[in-house]
Amino acid sequence: MVAQHQLGKKTEEAVSKRNQGGKKKGVNWITLAVTVLVGLVLWFIPVPAGLVEFAQSAEGFEDIDGAVLAANCWHLFAIFVATIVGLILKPMPMGAVSILALTVIMLTKLLDNGSSSGYITNTLSGFHNTTIWLIVIAFFISRGFIKTGLGNRIAYLFMSKFGKKTLGLSYSLAATDLILATAMPSNTARAGGVIYPIVSSLSRVFGSNPDDGTARKLGSYLHVTAFQADMITSAMFMTAMAANPLAVSLAAELAGINIDWAGWAIAACVPGLVCLIVVPFVIFKIFPPEIKETPEASDLAHEKLKEMGPVKTSEKLMILVFLVILVLWIAGSSISLNATVTAFIGLAMLLVLGVLTWEDIKNEKAAWDTLVWFAALVMMASYLNTLGLIPWFSDIMAGAVGGMSWLVALIILGVVYFLSHYMFASATAHVSAMYSAFLAVCLAAGAPPLAAAMLLGMISNFYGCLTHYGSGPAPVYFGSGYVTQGKWWTIGLVCAVIEMIILFTVGFGWWSVIGYM
Repeated sequence: MVAQHQLGKKTEEAVSKRNQGGKKKGVNWITLAVTVLVGLVLWFIPVPAGLVEFAQSAEGFEDIDGAVLAANCWHLFAIFVATIVGLILKPMPMGAVSILALTVIMLTKLLDNGSSSGYITNTLSGFHNTTIWLIVIAFFISRGFIKTGLGNRIAYLFMSKFGKKTLGLSYSLAATDLILATAMPSNTARAGGVIYPIVSSLSRVFGSNPDDGTARKLGSYLHVTAFQADMITSAMFMTAMAANPLAVSLAAELAGINIDWAGWAIAACVPGLVCLIVVPFVIFKIFPPEIKETPEASDLAHEKLKEMGPVKTSEKLMILVFLVILVLWIAGSSISLNATVTAFIGLAMLLVLGVLTWEDIKNEKAAWDTLVWFAALVMMASYLNTLGLIPWFSDIMAGAVGGMSWLVALIILGVVYFLSHYMFASATAHVSAMYSAFLAVCLAAGAPPLAAAMLLGMISNFYGCLTHYGSGPAPVYFGSGYVTQGKWWTIGLVCAVIEMIILFTVGFGWWSVIGYM
């Protein structure tokens, strides 16, 4: 059990290093130069004439000339695009790239509203965004699952009950991921820190190794299925993946579309559960394991649970806090309790009860890193909307899709948004670069706001299924060597088609029932 915990910890640390730019601690000057060049090229492109009209009505900037605001908006767009390029190329860690962007915005006073230090306040406004703090606190809460071992216990409980057949084993791992997804905002932490070590151990227990021709016995199927399930569970809760709250914030800033934790979960539960049932079964048929019966897995789970012993006090306290958080998140809108306040309540309970220490909080580097890049991106996206770029773009696209049915437009835009992820190595970068623009076009076509926001929000998780580089968990599972790149991409495309069909049928039907369409 100790060895497995250490394996999970090492895996999580390795993925964390990847997300922060890899092992190299210095600056990659070549990719940094490319990032800066992209920003400079856009900076010196003439400001679009139509942007002035929209900039003139910017709220909070009434005393600034419209032409000046339009120029500032365009230059902010140049910095925003350069930041996205930086997040993709990773010349520096994501947080460092965001700090550079914030520094340039302050030095150039692009958000100057006429007051003495308004440009500084506006530039740093993202740090008081409540959604950002929700996701940061959720990172801390997720640490409790890993530290107490509760995540592993949940996995072994499912395995002991449903792990006697390979398909049942895959569903038990998916069910574990689903439960953890309600409060763990890092799909990398869930997949790499909890599920992957178990999948790796099971594969080898059944004599399935990537280096001796036995990968297809069991390991290949379990690795690819566990990964695909993680992409689905990430879409089912607002707190299941770090970029989900970013999408929520962008939707609110762009069109006043307000989606709370319960609203996201209700909208995503039906299409998400259907995907979670269908996808492992389809993979079982098109990429079948040689071993179909796995009674040893159930026995192994019982053995591991025996080694873990009775549920520890720390686990019981973690369960208590977890249930309190879930109840308050679900009932929050009816009792006027903000989701971020609920997250703080949960964290305070974990600290007071001793489940977490302040050292645990200080050492949660992913949370603090998220705070910085999230704040920068939300701020830039917000002011691109305020200063008129998004409304200007929406107006142009409204003409382009004017003669098209909103339903047809929504489906086409959803497919394009999904498949465009082949160009991205980060869900966060993709959401930052394209979510607002695609949502604006959907709304311009007349699509129902909540349905459009949720469609793009769920796709922003599903599209990680496509490649071996498109999401944090992907390199963890692909790097194990159990699945070739060609097979990984083929299965990913099949899963993408299945998930799009389910979204456009089951999803749209369910959203009509709950009033989202």
